[in-house]
Amino acid sequence: MTTVQAGLDDPVVASLRGEHSKFAQTYGRAIRYDPQVAPFHAVEDPDDPQAWADLAALTGPGAEVAVAGPIPKRHPGWEIAGEVAGVQFVDESLAAAPLANAQQLTPSDVPEILALIELTQPGPFRQRTIELGTYLGVRENGVLIAIAGERLHPPGWTEISAVCTHPAFRGQGLATRLVQAVAYGIRQRGEVPFLHTSAANANAIRLYESIGFRLRKRTTFAVYKTSDA
Repeated sequence: MTTVQAGLDDPVVASLRGEHSKFAQTYGRAIRYDPQVAPFHAVEDPDDPQAWADLAALTGPGAEVAVAGPIPKRHPGWEIAGEVAGVQFVDESLAAAPLANAQQLTPSDVPEILALIELTQPGPFRQRTIELGTYLGVRENGVLIAIAGERLHPPGWTEISAVCTHPAFRGQGLATRLVQAVAYGIRQRGEVPFLHTSAANANAIRLYESIGFRLRKRTTFAVYKTSDA
């Protein structure tokens, strides 16, 4: 395994220690994104009780945190509030290409993005998530109907995220073309695209495998809450 590939094993930490350091909030052995940017948290050693104590100090009482990793375990001061099996894919043979009618989205588009995210539920998107990278959108008669963009950014890699299409416009290949367009920009920087999705999302998995992504690993997205909440 190369150093660059190792960054994919814990992409939250790798991103916050590198390209996304300006969004990082740390306490001891715990780290997270600014909550307005993304809901992701991490600890340096998941088996270290002190790291989880540091995470509790960082987040405060009554907190809920999202952590990715192996099968969730109970930790002192924390309860498992929920978990979702996930998969991580890496670009192997994607036919990346720009999309002529895609527009680069800006903070002024965030209300429309949040409305589309709420409708389609591709995953978390916060008020400042758009600051993580380039987000592209397609409009129909001025209405935002599909988006995809960049999220986690470990060294040498960029995650494609927030891939969604309004239900009335599905079946036209918009998601595929937006993924290819976002990937094109990533490759132009000399980086490699990767992405995550739910292990239960068979449609998304079939799509990503059909367009050139390869399964790299299985993971678990767990939500923990402080047990004194």
